[in-house]
Amino acid sequence: MRFDYRIVFIITGLLFTLSTSLTVVNYFVSVENIRSQLKDSSLPLTVDNIYTVIQKQIIEPNLISSMMANDTFMKDWLSHEEGETDKIVRYLDTIQNKYKMSTTFLVSEKTLNYYTAKGLIEKIKSGNPNNAWYFDFKNIPEVNEINIDHNEFMGTSLFMFINHKIFDEDFHLLGVIGVGLKTSYIDDMLKRFRQDYKFNVYFVDDFGQLVISEKRENSPSYLDKMPDLKQLGLSFVSNGSQIYEHTKNNDMYLLNRKYIPELDLYLIVEAKIDDFTSKLEETFYFNIAVTLLLTLIITIIVLVYVRKMHRRLNDLANNDVLTGLPNRRTFNDKLEYFLLLTKRNKSPLSIVFLDVDNFKNINDSKGHDVGDKVLKELATLLNATVRSSDFVARWGGEEFIIMLVDTNVDNASLIAEKLRSVIESCESLQSLVDFPVTASFGITSIKSDDHIDDIFKRVDSALYQAKSEGKNRVINAT
Repeated sequence: MRFDYRIVFIITGLLFTLSTSLTVVNYFVSVENIRSQLKDSSLPLTVDNIYTVIQKQIIEPNLISSMMANDTFMKDWLSHEEGETDKIVRYLDTIQNKYKMSTTFLVSEKTLNYYTAKGLIEKIKSGNPNNAWYFDFKNIPEVNEINIDHNEFMGTSLFMFINHKIFDEDFHLLGVIGVGLKTSYIDDMLKRFRQDYKFNVYFVDDFGQLVISEKRENSPSYLDKMPDLKQLGLSFVSNGSQIYEHTKNNDMYLLNRKYIPELDLYLIVEAKIDDFTSKLEETFYFNIAVTLLLTLIITIIVLVYVRKMHRRLNDLANNDVLTGLPNRRTFNDKLEYFLLLTKRNKSPLSIVFLDVDNFKNINDSKGHDVGDKVLKELATLLNATVRSSDFVARWGGEEFIIMLVDTNVDNASLIAEKLRSVIESCESLQSLVDFPVTASFGITSIKSDDHIDDIFKRVDSALYQAKSEGKNRVINAT
């Protein structure tokens, strides 16, 4: 590979490396910024937003249930008017329709009657598995609970029941009242959180057991059964908000835990970091592709420019600017090559050295611009007269040199004489200076033991002799 191309590839390689490095650094900085923003701002803010929605969608029914449990009418009816079923039916129906609950219900501790907005449904029994929820709730100290269960009178749908105990003034249990929501409604809400905001939302109790979650395949029964989550050391002791990091299926997650006192549950909001950096990753690969394309375009442009400049520099280094002929340096390189070729093939090679006669007078009398025109016209004349296999160069000043390939000294003398005659009789040269332009010639033939310096010394001596003998003649060096 040529040096100038190596420089181009090194520069473009460095350019691509720099651009790519900046893109990579920017990508990782952006990922870290998103991660920090997610951890310090977005996730806590989203938890608060979700909590606000939960207050409306879940906590509101809890407050309604609590309100009914503390309603004076409810307590009086259970204590004195339970026989008037139509009153409690209208009450439950009004609450259900007003707040758009899936169901409202009441269980009397005295009669064990189970009421809904449709009337008296059944009398619950301790031996009935479907009624176990009431007796379990009755025997715990908490005054409310969330219970997810089926109801045999409401089809096969799974409901979330928010139960509240009703007490008289002496804190004796009068019954249990509450509201029910279809879990499909809750599931839609949690699904919307996942799809719209890319957050997985769970509600767990003090033991880490999932109480409310979106119905999805492979959903765990206990939060601590989720892969690698045990190592997280998730604490359900403190009631504040906590943020954790954990790995699941080789993906990084951020998890925010917030205690919801109204439900006595913990809101768990989980964010997969890749969900928030995927577009950034797409942008990263796009930027890399653009960088590569731009680098390729720049490389092509630079290569074209360098090649153009390289050709121009070669022309300036190897050719004479004025005449367009090869210069002395190029002629020497060419002569070295043909010397080796001549010695190998034992073929003849001759050199013709010529100098324009009285060129100083031309410059002095006609001006240097005319002198330049004479040299250019002479160069054109020489190229047109010699064979295409021969090599014409400008030696310097008004001196020219010709290498005659496969030409012995006798033939070289004939060619030189022809050139002398053509120059002398050239009308275009005469028109430039108003008198015939002549040249003196020295010629020599290459010998087997010749060195370049010996060749130039002989041909220069022959030219000097031609000048000293009256100019406008050909002298053959011995």
